[in-house]
Amino acid sequence: MLFYGAVVSKITRGNASAASKRQIASHMNTISSKDMLKPLTKDAIGQDYVTELSVQDYAKKTPIEGVQLINLNMFVDDGGSLAEIVRLDDSGNLQILPNFKVKQSTFSQMLPGTIKAFHLHYNQEDVWFVIPTDRVLVGLFDARKDSPTYNKTMRFVLGAGRAQALYIPRGVAHGLANVWQKPASMIYFVNQCFNPDEPDEHRLPWNALGDDFWEIKKG
Repeated sequence: MLFYGAVVSKITRGNASAASKRQIASHMNTISSKDMLKPLTKDAIGQDYVTELSVQDYAKKTPIEGVQLINLNMFVDDGGSLAEIVRLDDSGNLQILPNFKVKQSTFSQMLPGTIKAFHLHYNQEDVWFVIPTDRVLVGLFDARKDSPTYNKTMRFVLGAGRAQALYIPRGVAHGLANVWQKPASMIYFVNQCFNPDEPDEHRLPWNALGDDFWEIKKG
């Protein structure tokens, strides 16, 4: 009896599967290949939604004058990953930026929810490196009144699986935020030693570009 029940159950499941396949095949037969390849127009979208339609801008943005985002070599294998951050020449200059002489390097960690913005320098320039396994949201704007990109802004993510060095010229206001759920770490290099008696660190409000600038974009 157990054997008979098992056979009946198997046959029933087999019949159900065959019936499902016939139903799907029947439905697909009602859609011709011509219909599948026929493009839609805006008129095919219901009035409840058509007024809300938009298209994201994928055009390449003009960077702020002097800002450089430099891709670095990162090697990945089954044991992990390795990224070479910087090389220095015999004079202490960065090989990726020959006129940038490193005077100080600093490690920084940002806890979730932290916003550090905005800072600018009169004499100091920065090179940032975010650990590839982490990510931070970077915001920049050009405060140099004679720059061809005056008031131009940039907003992008550093880290997130990529090894990149970000060069920030003096006079470009910069900030960063950790809007995710785990700490994020970075190493940065500067061409001036920090002087607490005369700090070349000039601050602007964190929301200089709007309260929502540091929020994750929806949609």
